[in-house]
Amino acid sequence: MENIILHKADTRGNADHGWLKSKHTFSFANYYNPDRMHFGVLRVLNDDSVEGGMGFGTHPHDNMEIISIPLEGDLQHKDSMNNVAVIKSGDIQVMSAGTGIYHSEYNKNQDKLVKFLQIWVFPNKKNVTPRYDQITLNLADRHNNLQQILSPNQDDAGVWIHQDAWFSLGKFDQDFSVQYQTKRKENGVYIFVLKGDLIINNTTVNTRDGIGITNTENIDIKALTQDAEILVMDVPMTVA
Repeated sequence: MENIILHKADTRGNADHGWLKSKHTFSFANYYNPDRMHFGVLRVLNDDSVEGGMGFGTHPHDNMEIISIPLEGDLQHKDSMNNVAVIKSGDIQVMSAGTGIYHSEYNKNQDKLVKFLQIWVFPNKKNVTPRYDQITLNLADRHNNLQQILSPNQDDAGVWIHQDAWFSLGKFDQDFSVQYQTKRKENGVYIFVLKGDLIINNTTVNTRDGIGITNTENIDIKALTQDAEILVMDVPMTVA
């Protein structure tokens, strides 16, 4: 039987460090909610805004797949694999932390915010060789469509990670409908609403809401407002 979990935007954890404002869908840092530890292998979904010139100093990660999706502005990245890059809206960045990496992230601009999603996914392989990748997506490919941006397959569309997960982005006209089919019947789907109002499997969701759906293979999505945007995360429900 289908199961739905609804996380309204205003129920997320909140962190305000002045230079950093962050909303946490799942438990993170000083936000702890035993009912919101993760959704399957989806461990972290942070909605971050960083003031001009500020950012996260060098810090370590290991055995985690880390995905950054910029929404606005430019994010400067440096890491212990000698990668130096700027990611901006339309890009997606992935790091397989594996045996361990260090990295830093800063707002490249002094005069405007950088806004981005940082997502952590538990990997299905431990202690892999650390890896970095970044691509620029064609924004037109998500208009009234679910544009795949991540998968387990190196030869598939988007970036790839060490996990049987698929991410897609969509931007829809008002009243547009689409049906999403899960990639594996064992997977659940977590949909994060970037903008607008939609009906997802008969549940109304709004900007920055999250909805997790399990035990179903088909998800019906209808946009109620113009330019409604969503991120679909199709993930295993069992953490290895």
